[in-house]
Amino acid sequence: MDQNIVTEFEALSERLADAKIEITQHIIGQDLVVEQAMSALLSGGHALLVGLPGLGKTRLVDTMGTVMGLKDRRIQFTPDLMPADILGAEVLEESDTGARHFRFVKGPVFCQLLLADEINRASPRTQSALLQAMQESEVSVAGHTHSLPEPFHVLATQNPLEQEGTYPLPEAQLDRFLMQINVDYPARADERAILLATTGEIEATPKAVLTSKDLIRAQELIRLMPVGESVVEMILDLVRSCRPDDPASPEPLRQAVSWGPGPRAAQALMLLVRARAALDGRFAPEADDVRALAHPVLSHRMALGYGARAEGVMLADLIDSVLAGMEQAA
Repeated sequence: MDQNIVTEFEALSERLADAKIEITQHIIGQDLVVEQAMSALLSGGHALLVGLPGLGKTRLVDTMGTVMGLKDRRIQFTPDLMPADILGAEVLEESDTGARHFRFVKGPVFCQLLLADEINRASPRTQSALLQAMQESEVSVAGHTHSLPEPFHVLATQNPLEQEGTYPLPEAQLDRFLMQINVDYPARADERAILLATTGEIEATPKAVLTSKDLIRAQELIRLMPVGESVVEMILDLVRSCRPDDPASPEPLRQAVSWGPGPRAAQALMLLVRARAALDGRFAPEADDVRALAHPVLSHRMALGYGARAEGVMLADLIDSVLAGMEQAA
């Protein structure tokens, strides 16, 4: 790696550490969630946060937008939300001379960090309105294409599918999310700290540590980070072994999984292991980074068959079995 790049990378690592500290001061007891969400942004992708209501998912996104210096917008997804409520629409206007023309009114998707709150409460038609935006950073309305600001990221929150009034996200949209981040209940000590920090007379507000230009440059630097051949092969082995039709996949997985992760999963892992290394102040990713990110990257890109679901098979156990088999083979 070029010495100038190394120097710039060292400075970036220090600022990322400051940003992480600032976020964790306001999102108490969710250090792993914060790390994964920051990794998604540094990789230039989108993340899906899954957890019960009231666990701080919305607060996390708001805090990250402020600390990372991004212009953020929020959309509360509801069953009656329409695609135009997200993308915008063309309205007919009349000038002083009587001439009529259409003017495009931008929707809330035109921002740098979009919080899609409770995304699975909207209908599949409305959910699909984000597909082009998430993949191509542009939207098409009435035959015209409009570019979104740079950078553009979607952090969506999702309630568990078992709750009433939720719709499962289409597979094509799930694949657009770089990773799925599970938000669990905080530990008792952390919950006590949350109580004291959020119910006092004055609640501290987050401050900006980075700018949008800093984030764009960080994304560029992370793509320059070298990845060892052993890590590349590990990523390929992991993703391919999670496909039921691959010869390398274990027999229990072949029997249980209907479909497995595609090439986007390998791309996501390749970017995220670099981002995780950068957050840890390292110049290259390691095998531990692949293991740590296997579940967030793969779990939403795999589907259990009906029989496996009826038998209580868990995707997490299948992914663990693949990782264990890879370690034994090594």
